[in-house]
Amino acid sequence: MNLLELWPFAAIRRNHALEHATIHVLSERHLGVRVVGRSDWAGFTLYGPVHTDDVAAAVSAALQRLRAGEFQLAIHPRCGTNVATGVVLAGLTSLAALHGKRRSRLEKAVQLSLGIGAALILAQPLGTRFQQRLTTSADVRGLRVADIRRQERGSLVIHRVETAQE
Repeated sequence: MNLLELWPFAAIRRNHALEHATIHVLSERHLGVRVVGRSDWAGFTLYGPVHTDDVAAAVSAALQRLRAGEFQLAIHPRCGTNVATGVVLAGLTSLAALHGKRRSRLEKAVQLSLGIGAALILAQPLGTRFQQRLTTSADVRGLRVADIRRQERGSLVIHRVETAQE
């Protein structure tokens, strides 16, 4: 059995996919909405100025659409996976460019600049691949929403979406 299919990894991946799909649906229905999400094994949390009824409707639609085969909803271009991919690539590139004593500072600076540029270019497509294969799972069969709770901290609106596997 694949490690990614074991709990809690499988639960996190499914919730991450549902989080992304929910944000896609919210963005379709409310142009310009700014929402950030964070997933875990018990569900996901959305941060942003959205009404609870809109969140509930978006989660329901997202779940239905994923089940109907709209797997692309599980992938989001502004996912933290893309950022993390860029950071790791930039770090590795920096290490490679700055390592070695036989090159001048100018050569190292040029290699560093080119390497970081390449890391930034590759971050989006590689991050998308990592989302598809590692950090999300659009297979949401048996996943259900157990609860949606709203909380406000000053002007910050937070919705906690709890999920359960049937």
